[in-house]
Amino acid sequence: MRAAVQRVHEANVTVDGQVVGSVSQGLLVYAGVAVDDTEADARYIAEKVAGLRIFNDPDGKMNLNVSEVGGGVLVISAFTLQADARKGRRPSFDAAAGPELALSLYERLCELLVGMGLAVAKGVFRAHMEVNSINDGPICVLLDSKRTF
Repeated sequence: MRAAVQRVHEANVTVDGQVVGSVSQGLLVYAGVAVDDTEADARYIAEKVAGLRIFNDPDGKMNLNVSEVGGGVLVISAFTLQADARKGRRPSFDAAAGPELALSLYERLCELLVGMGLAVAKGVFRAHMEVNSINDGPICVLLDSKRTF
């Protein structure tokens, strides 16, 4: 599983003109499930997201995690994080999980984050979504449960 994590002042996701998820200060997380991912991968990403110390402490150093600043997490399913664009100009999505596995692990990731005490908002799986955010920093962190980068 891969995740692109952005520190945000606010973020929301709209489907068919309706806001379906939003957070104020917190994290915007794009999550992409791979064909060989399991619950262990979702757990790894959840623990990393919850524990990332990317918020400033009173001294201006990035020492606090999202729960320590009272932030929320907006999680968006994004199979394109599994894209392979090393050859040619058209990315391959062969590494992306099929809808059944992807939905299951996306939902599990969100459940795990909630279980860690975080306020979680979500997009709509497989829907065309418009995501709006005001990035803070910008601070963007890439995570991969297989530790390929």
